[in-house]
Amino acid sequence: MGKNNFIVLIALIVALGGFLMGFDASVISGVNKFVELEFGLSKLQLGFAVASLTLTATLAMMLAGPISDRIGRKRVLSYAALLYFISAVCSALAPTYETLVIARMIGGLGVGASLIIAPMYIAEISPPKMRGRMVSFNQLNIVLGISVAFFTNYLILQLADSEAAWAQSLKFEEYNWRWMLGLEALPAILYFFALFIVPRSPRWLAMKGRYDEALEIMKKASDEAEARKIIESVKHSVDSGDHDKKVPIKELFKPALRLVLAIGLVVGILQQITGINSVFFYAPMIFEQSGIGTNASFSQAILVGVINLVFTLIAIALIDKLGRKPLLVIGVAGIALSMFLLSYGFKQATYTLTSESIEQNMPEEFDLIMINPLLDQTYYDDVSFKMALRETLGEETAKTYESELITSGVTMNSMLILVAILAFVAFFAVSIGPVMWVLFSELFPNRIRGLAISFVGLVNSAVSYLVQQFFPWELETIGSSFTFLIYGVFAALGLIFILLKLPETKGKSLEELEAQLVKQDG
Repeated sequence: MGKNNFIVLIALIVALGGFLMGFDASVISGVNKFVELEFGLSKLQLGFAVASLTLTATLAMMLAGPISDRIGRKRVLSYAALLYFISAVCSALAPTYETLVIARMIGGLGVGASLIIAPMYIAEISPPKMRGRMVSFNQLNIVLGISVAFFTNYLILQLADSEAAWAQSLKFEEYNWRWMLGLEALPAILYFFALFIVPRSPRWLAMKGRYDEALEIMKKASDEAEARKIIESVKHSVDSGDHDKKVPIKELFKPALRLVLAIGLVVGILQQITGINSVFFYAPMIFEQSGIGTNASFSQAILVGVINLVFTLIAIALIDKLGRKPLLVIGVAGIALSMFLLSYGFKQATYTLTSESIEQNMPEEFDLIMINPLLDQTYYDDVSFKMALRETLGEETAKTYESELITSGVTMNSMLILVAILAFVAFFAVSIGPVMWVLFSELFPNRIRGLAISFVGLVNSAVSYLVQQFFPWELETIGSSFTFLIYGVFAALGLIFILLKLPETKGKSLEELEAQLVKQDG
């Protein structure tokens, strides 16, 4: 096997952890509507059912780096695969809201570990000229997972309506959301066994003083001269610091690391605070707000996955040619514009229920007389319209038929909403989605890389948790337009920081970057 082929194979296997994370991120988007009704959840409870995974992922991100420094990157990834499997099975079988949350929290431990350690491992085994593309494989697998989950959600929804005997015997209609969650067990088991052919990280071995083993593995990835140079650089880095001692967190806040830590924190926050997980975790819910109905919202969610995949591939092709900073500038500017457009689209919406629209869109079991007090009244924002529905129909009925009632009443440019969301996903996927993880794997010195990536990953995950937890509540309380406007403002502020502070890192070894960035700020 050629050296490039070896690196590509290993990177793809390790990045399967990203696939599982991506599957988790978007499979829940199809589950939301059904578990909300089955367990009678409030919007905050629904938010926690979604975000609980990220809560424990945040904890795992903080612990994963130091643990991997102790026991190795590969072993941590194997444990993560087992956690994914346990979570998928227990989520699918969950009899109550509480057990569903606990099962998702177990999966969150796997998410946090694999999300931090997979790009770290890939960066440590890849030669500098290939590192950007190889680390981006993790993001590629995340978006593959997202796309597959959107598709399987839609497929299960279609099978639930199927007349085929085999589909009915598997009870897709009765257990639709359980099937959606349980499918993740299959790639989790595949990941666990595929990791057996992955070698230990050569840089980790070198940090442990096992230089001969490290060199043999590095020679599979680079020519011998370059492999020796890399291992010698790691050895020199190890000899210049004390790698045997536990690195205290206060090391991160030393003046010499101020620049790289500030960049890591801002980029980590920006990736989530612009709302990407609102789209990935709640895509059908957002599309339903534009009045297209449940089935169409699931099919449009597939477009989100496809666009995400296509533009991630474009990012992988460009990241080592165009560079990290140009991609971030283009992408974050596009994110801001897309969110402002999305906010404008929802701001223009009006809501008026008529007898004709009600008869056309509501199911037969709906009591049309109940809606009479609202007929021919116009509402100029989604918050006041939903509040009127709850006051007239009651909380449970309004929640059950919300999608059909919005479809019956809304007047807006639903195509504008679709274009804005797809543009947002495209700009995210070509920039801060993959570039963030590449930067994380490059910015920090060898001695503290595990701790530093865990720390900025924790902050990234904490912001992700807050976005997921409160998004349903925001839609209900402040409305779609203002929610997306907030995301756009954060993107604009992030763009200013990137233009002023972010250096270019492409084409340099990790040790060269350490010398440049730490010395630059020290």
